[in-house]
Amino acid sequence: MLVLEKIAARLQVLFEWINRVNLFVCCCALVVLIVTFGWLVLGRYVLNATPTWVEQLALVLIVYITFLASASGVFEDRHLGMAFLRDAMPSVIRRPLVFVTRVAIAVFGYVMMTGSIELFEFGWSTKLPMLNVPESIRTLPVIICGGLMFVFAASQALAELLNTSVKLISKNVGE
Repeated sequence: MLVLEKIAARLQVLFEWINRVNLFVCCCALVVLIVTFGWLVLGRYVLNATPTWVEQLALVLIVYITFLASASGVFEDRHLGMAFLRDAMPSVIRRPLVFVTRVAIAVFGYVMMTGSIELFEFGWSTKLPMLNVPESIRTLPVIICGGLMFVFAASQALAELLNTSVKLISKNVGE
């Protein structure tokens, strides 16, 4: 069991690093979104020359922010859910519910990732108007989010199943 705990501890460090990078990308995208909207307002009302590309860029950035932050929500166990119902249950019922929830999120993440790969391939030949980049740029964060959700939730479920003393990402919800 000692080897398993060492592996779990190293995975925990890796996942925390991935989550920090993910949140950093979200924060940078949010800053770029704010700056570009400032440029939009300046161009439209001061310079009287509206930069039309800002709205398309804003749509792409919002997709990145939303999906990447959702993956971090799964990592930090702060995703949307009916946690109040689960937490109100006695420990005997709560632990299996936590496990089933994490498995369901892992399955959902896997399905989202695999389905989005097909969409990514389909949209590669189409260009986004005004940005002149492939349409697949919009679906890339969905693939990343699905993959991260799968990895994070599956490792949480595995930690619950093995009941390791080093919890992979787990916040000890089931105890």
